[in-house]
Amino acid sequence: MQSIYISKVVINIGSGNEEKKADAAKKLLELITERKPTDTISKNRRPAFKITRGQKIGAFVTLRKDAARNALKRLLDAVDNRVKLTGVTDNSLSFGIKEYIDIRGIKYDPQIGMLGMNVNASLRRKGSRVAERKRMAAKIPKRHSRIGPELVKEYMNKEFNVEFV
Repeated sequence: MQSIYISKVVINIGSGNEEKKADAAKKLLELITERKPTDTISKNRRPAFKITRGQKIGAFVTLRKDAARNALKRLLDAVDNRVKLTGVTDNSLSFGIKEYIDIRGIKYDPQIGMLGMNVNASLRRKGSRVAERKRMAAKIPKRHSRIGPELVKEYMNKEFNVEFV
């Protein structure tokens, strides 16, 4: 029950208030993951950035199981398996990719332009669903549900050969 696994990988591209850039982000995410991306909708008004409530401000894709593992392997390869220490928190690992052409198998597309993305990998332990299910939910101790930064680093180094800088 102590074994750690990848719960999900979320790939996010922010585009601000530009409609063209948001469409390019969706096209890029579909190219990388072969899944249909979802629009990121603004929840608040930000006049300084000319963003209104309910406006499209980006796109994201959530991957689970084998698709998440395979995508994470490709995306880590794009950053040479090097992640900043500040990207490691309880139960997750986050890093950014500056240019999508660094990803293996993806070529530059002039219609998309040059975009970067954020990647967040969420880790869990077996049995953590017990606390989240609707029927017969039960509490689980923090020592089981919390995966500290040291364990995240150890797991990522063992499974994906990630180096932390």
